[in-house]
Amino acid sequence: MRGKFPVLVFCIPLLLAGCEDQTASDEIADTPRLESPEESRPAQPLGSAPEQIGTPMEERVATIGVLNKRNNVSQDLQLSPGDSEQVGDVEVTLQACERTPPWEMPKETGAFVQVSVRDRGEDDFSQIFSGWLFKNSPSLNVVEHPIYDVWVKDCAMSFPGEE
Repeated sequence: MRGKFPVLVFCIPLLLAGCEDQTASDEIADTPRLESPEESRPAQPLGSAPEQIGTPMEERVATIGVLNKRNNVSQDLQLSPGDSEQVGDVEVTLQACERTPPWEMPKETGAFVQVSVRDRGEDDFSQIFSGWLFKNSPSLNVVEHPIYDVWVKDCAMSFPGEE
């Protein structure tokens, strides 16, 4: 019996602490709960785009550079989102372009492009790249092809208050 007494001394306070005071929980349940800003906003339907700042996506224009490494000929393509342009055996499709607002640092310009190439003797194009390209970080995501090099040069868009 002597060895069990210290265990009971420590267990009783733990058991009492686990008991809930019914009046305190009733008071808490009656108190109005404040909503956070996220809860007070109406839920956004699935598949809808978040609110945009600046030029709408369909009005933006990206400048994409394409270089043919065989003959050292480069060409600039002016594309709006959803547009495709073919230069020789390469086809570039622009899905989106973005740039940071003038008040944010560091400045960055990016475009989501898909690049397809037609191999010699074939009729169909095969996609070799699909992803974001960044002007100031060209090595972050690279179009790897032995003949063609593709990079983003600019995304023409404006922001409220920008001159």
